[in-house]
Amino acid sequence: MSNIAPYLFRRGIQTILTIFLIIIINFFIINLAPGDPIRVIAGEFAFSNPEYVKALRKRWGLDKPLSERFIIYLINLFKGDMGFSYRYMQPVTTIIGERIIPTLLLTFTSLIIAFLLGVLLGVFSARKSGTLVDISLSFTMIILYSMPVFWLGIILILIFAVNLRLFPIAGMYSARVKYEGVRLWLDILWHMALPVATLVLAQLPVYYKITKASILEQTREDYVRTFTAYGFHRETIFRRYILRNALLPPVTIFGLQLGFVLSGAALVEIIFGWPGMGRLLLDAAFYRDYPLLMGLYLVTAIGVAAANFLTDIVYMFLDPRVRLR
Repeated sequence: MSNIAPYLFRRGIQTILTIFLIIIINFFIINLAPGDPIRVIAGEFAFSNPEYVKALRKRWGLDKPLSERFIIYLINLFKGDMGFSYRYMQPVTTIIGERIIPTLLLTFTSLIIAFLLGVLLGVFSARKSGTLVDISLSFTMIILYSMPVFWLGIILILIFAVNLRLFPIAGMYSARVKYEGVRLWLDILWHMALPVATLVLAQLPVYYKITKASILEQTREDYVRTFTAYGFHRETIFRRYILRNALLPPVTIFGLQLGFVLSGAALVEIIFGWPGMGRLLLDAAFYRDYPLLMGLYLVTAIGVAAANFLTDIVYMFLDPRVRLR
């Protein structure tokens, strides 16, 4: 236990430095990208009215040198100000704040379900290796893995929304009826069903395959034969050693994907009309909304760094050797 505090401190410093480096790279890559956001804002006046373009450039601070703009951006960022959106004419923090909850409802829910279901099916299939059940599950996962997520979403809409009319086609809640309280949450869950199912089916094969392969690999390790020779019960060996070691790869994948839950799932959000951060990111890129783009990338970067840090903490309990690194 004495090695935990130094390890956490070291990883915390690394996480903070990583986020700061991302802030620098994020700012310069976006601001040095080809194109002019002012011409997008000016629209039809971009070429016919140079004075208007000049005034807009001054209004948004784009007439200043890049280095000066970066210092201003850093100072404002440490105050909690991510800037003002060119397109939405609102603070970036307000816009992102409105989209985070819908995004987390969709991505985090689907990630948890896919992880739990994929690990359970992977364990079950590994223990039934070579049987008809194992072959059927593996074949199903190959089919799901080969399906593009947007195509899978459209198929689910055609079957369950258009033909069977069990679920709504798009949106986060009913537009014609204004529910409140519990009925509102039930309405949101009803609208979540198809997009969540799409994301779960798209992610499920990864966790299934990794878990199954990891368990089969662990069962062939020397320590399993040693414990068996000593007379350990098979279930004891599996629960206390094989399963614990086999969970490391799927936990790693889960940690990596957890970091991107804040970035949303753009294709699924577009197909199902879900008001998440994925759609917002595409709109910001299309309209060259630099402050909003930098804010979205920063939130995503913080999410990835935090998820990696949490994954390392989980690793400490699954594999104590991590504390010594």
